[in-house]
Amino acid sequence: MVQITFLLALAFASIHLFVGKLTLSSRVPRSRWLSAAGGVAVAYVFLHVLPELGAHQQALAEALNIGMGVAKTLVYASSLVGLAVFYGLERAATASRQRVGVERDHDLIEAEIFWLHIAAFGFYNMLIGYLLLHQDGDGWSLGAYFVAVSVHFITSDFALREDQRVRYDAKGRWALAAAVLAGWALGVKATLPDAFVGFFFALLAGGLILNVLKEELPESRRSRFGAFVAGLIGYAGVDLAIG
Repeated sequence: MVQITFLLALAFASIHLFVGKLTLSSRVPRSRWLSAAGGVAVAYVFLHVLPELGAHQQALAEALNIGMGVAKTLVYASSLVGLAVFYGLERAATASRQRVGVERDHDLIEAEIFWLHIAAFGFYNMLIGYLLLHQDGDGWSLGAYFVAVSVHFITSDFALREDQRVRYDAKGRWALAAAVLAGWALGVKATLPDAFVGFFFALLAGGLILNVLKEELPESRRSRFGAFVAGLIGYAGVDLAIG
């Protein structure tokens, strides 16, 4: 299993390194493939992430010797914090774009805002890498996790690269790839307490929910609704068939 998860971690890292080579386009209207990827990620959130928060709630209650009601509040409050952090980053990027005000194909946000995004997504990626080795369930669950996170990385990396293509290609993509592998290495060397895993998963869940929805919902994206629904239904159908 360790060898398999290492290969999956390498695949995650490769997405960051080579997303700029894909022939997909982040133009408006949105690429059908990017919209389909968004549908897959949203399906994963509702079919896996939200139910798994309940499991972490139970683990947190047992680890901290607290009531289920308190554990539930802690888990969902942590998710809310994760969502708020990434929403704050998105608002900072929007304000930075307005201050910079340059033509497309140039840096659209200030360097410090870009690196703040890379730092946040680096932590996010470390959690994703760690969870490769600490997933509940069987190989199908790991496969579902890999597919959903992969397509999510593609859409989120396109957005990051749009803002600062030069810095992303030169350093940002390497930092994100290294963060995934560092998280995997941490998972090999150590097993964090259940309470920590539950807390960090909840943070990850909040960030994931915000990131997948912000890539599809804004009207300015002019997303392909048919492709989005196809990705959503396709992933959900496969998940139900093998579940």
